[in-house]
Amino acid sequence: MIDQTHVEALYDCDVIDNRGEKIGSVKRVWLEDGTGRPMWAEVHTGLFGMKESFVPIQQGQVAGGAITVPVTKEQVKESPSTHTSGDHMSDQEQEALYRHYGMIPQAKTGEHDRLDGNGRQRGAGHAAEVTLSEERLDVGTRSVETGRVRLVKHTVTEQRNVTVPVTHEEVRVVREPAEGSSGKAFADEQAEVTLHREEPVVQKRTEAVERVRLEKDAVTEQKDVKGEVRKERVEVERHDEPRGRR
Repeated sequence: MIDQTHVEALYDCDVIDNRGEKIGSVKRVWLEDGTGRPMWAEVHTGLFGMKESFVPIQQGQVAGGAITVPVTKEQVKESPSTHTSGDHMSDQEQEALYRHYGMIPQAKTGEHDRLDGNGRQRGAGHAAEVTLSEERLDVGTRSVETGRVRLVKHTVTEQRNVTVPVTHEEVRVVREPAEGSSGKAFADEQAEVTLHREEPVVQKRTEAVERVRLEKDAVTEQKDVKGEVRKERVEVERHDEPRGRR
């Protein structure tokens, strides 16, 4: 479908018919009054491109620098001559072009219906319609608080039993034979030694043994969500008038 976004690209592009044959090149584009939709392309055809023909482009397809239209090259060559004035095409001239190409313009639009071989309009007629709607579930997620976890440090006292080796001194009497004479015979005399022992000594020091922290991990799981939705259905009801008895 051709619209206003294609207008600039249409100028000087090749026009191809529905059988792939080149018709000519676009020299002017004619827009519909009021809507501005591209309606006709003025194409130079004939020997040396001296003839100006109007080609319907409402249903054309633009691709690769060319526009393909649903008409034949022969139809374009045999199209009626149009004498435009003041950049305006009369309604009679447009109607003549529509008739030639087998199209019927619809009121106040640039659309058209193509005629079949018997001159009947396809797709035209009275129609009644209803619009059906239905509800859909839009499922998302939101964050909610499920609980709190915190670290609390407190001090406890416990007993520790540690075995420590201790040493103490004891005295023993050693007797040895004496040699020679003693100069202090029969005189009172004393000798002593000092005894020692080790005692356990308890001292405390503080050192870091472990670090504890809280970390959060995101765990994804599948949850089934249910909801009721409404939808509309259409039924055809027919009410025929009763026929008289024969």
